[in-house]
Amino acid sequence: MNSSTPSPAISVNWEGETIIVSNVERNLPALSTGDDRGEVVAAGASNPMTSLPVDAWHAVARAMVTPAAVAAQLRQSKNAPGGLLQEEHVEGATLRSVLSRAWLLELFPGIQPRTGMEVMETSDPRVEGVTESGHPSTLLRYTYKTLEDLKSHVWQTIQSTLILNNYTPSILSRKVTRALIAHPVEFAFEDGTESIYALVVRDGITRLASAWKVLAGPGMSVDDAATAAVNALLGTVPVKKAGDKPLTQRMAASREARRRTLATEFANDWVGVQPGVRAIQVAQTCAVPVQVTVGVQRHMSGPALAAEDLFDDAMRSILASVHLEFKEWDSFAQNVEVATRALKRVIQLGLGGWDKDDLQVVYGLAVGRTPAEDLPKEYGNNEIPGTDLWRAVYLVHALTHQGLYEPLKEQSKAIKGERRMSEKGFGGLLAPIVDLPWRSAKRDVIKQARNAWANGGVLAKDLLASVWEPVPTTDFTTLVEPARQGDVNARFTLAVAGGTALIADKLLTRNVGSALMAPKDKGGVPFRADVNDVVGGLAQADNELGLWTLALAAQRFEAVRLPQNSATTRQLTRKQGTAVESNDYVHVLVDLQASDRVARDVAGKPIPLTQWDVVWASDEPRANSEMARRARSSSPVPLSPAPAISSQQSAADEPGNEENSEEGPSAEVGTAAESSAPRPLAQRAADERRVLKESLGDARHALDELIKLESEHTGWPPLFTLDDLKPMHAVAQDIKHELYQRLKAAEERQSQEDEAALEEEANDGNEDS
Repeated sequence: MNSSTPSPAISVNWEGETIIVSNVERNLPALSTGDDRGEVVAAGASNPMTSLPVDAWHAVARAMVTPAAVAAQLRQSKNAPGGLLQEEHVEGATLRSVLSRAWLLELFPGIQPRTGMEVMETSDPRVEGVTESGHPSTLLRYTYKTLEDLKSHVWQTIQSTLILNNYTPSILSRKVTRALIAHPVEFAFEDGTESIYALVVRDGITRLASAWKVLAGPGMSVDDAATAAVNALLGTVPVKKAGDKPLTQRMAASREARRRTLATEFANDWVGVQPGVRAIQVAQTCAVPVQVTVGVQRHMSGPALAAEDLFDDAMRSILASVHLEFKEWDSFAQNVEVATRALKRVIQLGLGGWDKDDLQVVYGLAVGRTPAEDLPKEYGNNEIPGTDLWRAVYLVHALTHQGLYEPLKEQSKAIKGERRMSEKGFGGLLAPIVDLPWRSAKRDVIKQARNAWANGGVLAKDLLASVWEPVPTTDFTTLVEPARQGDVNARFTLAVAGGTALIADKLLTRNVGSALMAPKDKGGVPFRADVNDVVGGLAQADNELGLWTLALAAQRFEAVRLPQNSATTRQLTRKQGTAVESNDYVHVLVDLQASDRVARDVAGKPIPLTQWDVVWASDEPRANSEMARRARSSSPVPLSPAPAISSQQSAADEPGNEENSEEGPSAEVGTAAESSAPRPLAQRAADERRVLKESLGDARHALDELIKLESEHTGWPPLFTLDDLKPMHAVAQDIKHELYQRLKAAEERQSQEDEAALEEEANDGNEDS
């Protein structure tokens, strides 16, 4: 099965597009033998510039299409003691890699930063570095709860990646042409399942996912491609029996069997001069170019990172150099990457004067490794409530501490290659770290919340300039009086907790000029101010209204849902299946004369808080001055009139027409049983009408079920993609048009018949007379 001369260019009809395939090779690469793979393991283990456990070397060897060429790169020689490995120098380390081609079926997708800050159903694994004899290794350990979690994560990564982007036409035409960056990984499991060793792709995940889309075939959805990948990479393996090989070897055997099956499919589909579509799919995707990192060496002058952290930091440095400068990730993905790497560097460099163990607790909270319920244990204080809001308080306290704030900014600037970073820039880094626990439940307002953090968040100027400690309590209202007396610990605990709650629930959004012109109940504000200035104003010792606003917001905060007043009434009513009236979670307006400080209407119901009220409470004198100025103007801004809505906006807010929502073409069915004589046309038409009604009913039911799922959905990946909606909408529109034309014709016929009947009755009456 050696490669031969490529065939001439071939035209392939792929999902309605003609693609020119220019380099399909007549034969697939030969499968390697155990002896071939053994050469890689032996050469790698004896190379002083590499440091991997034997299981990891076997994973490298299994993945290589030409193990002999890889072994040659690893072998030492008199002139090259480290072999012919490619070297890359980053801050703190040198990475060494082999260049070759790898089997698609041996490459697992790593964590996808492009979707890492989205709301995902399956969480990313816990990532830990692995050392070999005390030295840094290029093996990372990804720990999942169960094997099923790994399968779900692989499926989710491929599916969501393809929704963002895919290179299917390019790969079908020219294969994957640029090398993927990969390294060995150990998949470990908390439930005791045996570890699995493989290669994980860190850069080029979109190319990898697109190759799976090509292999899945034309007409297959991104869901189908993800399912095919999971089945091939982690196919069903029988329960281990006595004497069986380890799970990692049994799964490797399953993947090799799948490669043999693909080779058979390739051969069967290329029996003539030109290959069939299936043969082209297999040929273009079976192997991809890779750069596999197998060695890491510390620089003596680099950051003093722990051995287990060195490789991951170096690898992330390479990825960041590409995706922070050139092929950029979105800002939130960049922010969490920069913030967590900066914190890790501060820990390992011993900056800020904090105890390293305490900072490890902060790091665990930041990356989600330490759950909020562990706060009392981790901080050695049982008075700390183990809630998500208190997690935010302790995180913000630590990351803005005077000893850490400047070092974190310095490291963040170094990672991003920037010369300065403002309080707002630092707030943007904190956003996706703080919202980790509730980004799923509050997905509808998560972007506005992150923008508010990027507008300063809770980083009030006096908070950043002060030394303070959180004051644990189960009742935030008990902190109001100490705060009024000037207790900075109480003041800033309220500022961070209450400010975070208001931002998370969209009652405090970024400073935009359009908010000045908006009515009160539509997010309007009495004056413009940055978010951190509003929070700072609310937390002033002489601002009783502001302190109570913060305290009540923090006390009422729920991480698992949105309150009634987090969005406009129109937005809430558009959410199908949402019972607004039954939602008893609401942030309330403050009345300093009430015993519980909650303002109520004439019926005794708490009055919902608005962003107008929040901004007003932050600086009442300024708000009153602004209102007086507006009153003197010729066209004052009304506080709460019914908003003017254009016809276009109104149409956009209308629920979708049911006729437009029904999806799916009518099915074509034959007769129930074969017969020598055809059934009467009227009977066949009755069957087809029944099928059409049932199919439309099924489509309506499926759409209703998807709408129900939408209320539970984590936000990413979307339940409908553009590729899904376009063909379904086209079919639905065609059906609607056809039915409407027939309805119109039927109504006209009925109208004509009715007119004829009336005319006939009139004629009969004339004859009778």
